[in-house]
Amino acid sequence: SEDSSEWEEKLMAEMNAAVNKKLTPEMFLPIPAEDKRAEFMARPKITYWSDAWRRFRQNKVALVAGIILILLICMVVFGPLLSPYSFDKIDRHNRHQPPTAEHIFGTDELGRDIFTRICVGGRVSIAIGICGALISAIVGTLYGAISAFAGGAVDNIMMRIVEILNSVPYLLVIILLQLYLRERNLGTMLLALTLTGWLGSARMVRGQLLALKNQDFVLAAKTLGVPPMSIIMGHLIPNTLNIIIIAISFDIPGYIFAEAFLSFIGIGIESPMTSWGAMTSIAQQNFLFYPTEMLFPSLMIAITMLSFVLLGDGLRDALDPRLRE
Repeated sequence: SEDSSEWEEKLMAEMNAAVNKKLTPEMFLPIPAEDKRAEFMARPKITYWSDAWRRFRQNKVALVAGIILILLICMVVFGPLLSPYSFDKIDRHNRHQPPTAEHIFGTDELGRDIFTRICVGGRVSIAIGICGALISAIVGTLYGAISAFAGGAVDNIMMRIVEILNSVPYLLVIILLQLYLRERNLGTMLLALTLTGWLGSARMVRGQLLALKNQDFVLAAKTLGVPPMSIIMGHLIPNTLNIIIIAISFDIPGYIFAEAFLSFIGIGIESPMTSWGAMTSIAQQNFLFYPTEMLFPSLMIAITMLSFVLLGDGLRDALDPRLRE
């Protein structure tokens, strides 16, 4: 024991001597005010949306899909202005012309320029897709948010209404609505498709808000006396905005396909107005003899739907904070 105590005293003495050698007066000088090393940030501060944009740019497939969509939108907006032909001008002397320098996509059975009609029809198809998805997202978000925030009997009644409407085939709704209104235009198609199209968004938003409405920031807002609608609009919906944006990007191709399907079976847009689905429906009658008349509108539908799906997939990866690196 005596040897161990002597060894400990010797060790402590050596450690004190080593410390005294390392400590110098220069170590106790004050740091100048202009020295910012103490406040140096190893990583720049970025917001949620700037980080989402950074991750979206790294997804090359989604980025290319977004560029293709921009080009398609520019084509359908400015294409008819650059074309020397009218989309409804009939020229019986140039019927069923193949693609040439004069008509780059050829002509249809009435001699109308297919490129001009694709641009005009694209306006209708893309407008129905984007407007229908936005209307459904807005209505479904408000309905689902009110249902989730109210809870109890109100939530049960609102969800039973959703289930009843969801059991009605949308094709039957469209046929009955067209028979009642006796017209087939853009407004009728939007009304018919969105009449039950918001049900999926309502269910999705309700499920998200049920997990959020008991969070501390919502309880704090209730304690401070914030009105329920202000809590929904200012706290709950902004926290589900990324989910809503993703849902819109995936709903757009669904509306485009629904419009194309309805026009293909003959209950879509009424002539002389056209759409990609209506052009495909007319061209399929002569597909064996003039396949290019059906090829171009079908290709537009496929490219647009695929681009929106890939864009939505990229937005889902970019807006999910769990995938942040």
